[in-house]
Amino acid sequence: MNAQVSGLSDDDRRPPSNELLEIAQRGLALKPKRLPSWLFYDERGSALFDEICEQPEYYLTRSEIVLMDEHAGNIADTLGSDVRLVEYGSGNARKTSMLLQHLHEPVAYVPVEISAEPLRESVERLGAEFPSLPVQPLCADFTKPLRLPIPPRAPRRTVVYFPGSTIGNFDNRDAAVLLRKMRNEMGDAGGILIGVDLKKDHAVIEAAYNDRAGVTSRFTLNMLTRLNRDIGSNFDLTAFRHRAHYNPMAGRIETHIVSAKSQQVKIGRANVAFREDEAIQVEYSCKYSLADFEALAAKAGLAVLRVWTDAQQMFSVQYLVRASTVAR
Repeated sequence: MNAQVSGLSDDDRRPPSNELLEIAQRGLALKPKRLPSWLFYDERGSALFDEICEQPEYYLTRSEIVLMDEHAGNIADTLGSDVRLVEYGSGNARKTSMLLQHLHEPVAYVPVEISAEPLRESVERLGAEFPSLPVQPLCADFTKPLRLPIPPRAPRRTVVYFPGSTIGNFDNRDAAVLLRKMRNEMGDAGGILIGVDLKKDHAVIEAAYNDRAGVTSRFTLNMLTRLNRDIGSNFDLTAFRHRAHYNPMAGRIETHIVSAKSQQVKIGRANVAFREDEAIQVEYSCKYSLADFEALAAKAGLAVLRVWTDAQQMFSVQYLVRASTVAR
């Protein structure tokens, strides 16, 4: 590992099993049943998500990479020199490399990732690719308060980088809360560089979450595998199926795990009953028009300063700053 890389702790990798049990029991007692999407991302889930990104139907990653390939230099010019880049949910950091190649004298890169092994792998790769860049990894849940490491020198600004379309996994209320959290962490002179998936033909969107190879289905059901392993539940994966459909009224993909029959599942000391075709809601993937996202940013006290899109207008990367900065 490169000498510029700071230490990495596994302390925040996952909640204790008793806390996870409480989360599962509480979510499965709701009507309708609901489990948080972060449960997808154990080591196996992170690997499956990387595989999803390679599927022909999954336009999001390809569109964003094409966008970054064309616009990364201009994005870096917009961010300016002496930036501390803090990336939420860094994963394999492939798109980050495209940005780091163009940044002007960056102060540090702080990848924030809940899964320890993908974080280690990306830090090692980036350390080799950018040997003079200080990398300060933080193994943590980016939705919780973060204690960012002290940078090696004072940055001109802190930019929170949130690539991909993860902001779409939050409903409007929670997305605004997360954007306000980012606004606090970036400081007065900072900014947010964020990936936003755009509204488009419904069939194209729906196909992206129902790939023919079934990788997304395996990714979704891996949540049950994780619960079986971590809290000792006894989900029979053959008795559940993946379902993802686009809700045009809400402007989002809604992903569920659906019970294929009437059954009971042991969750701790309780037995949870499932009716045939009863669903657990596990993820939203919201899609936005440019006006939709501008309105969401405004709810968080932010203004859209710049927007970049791919040529097909499939995906966007947007740069947000404090609304008060633009108003002056």
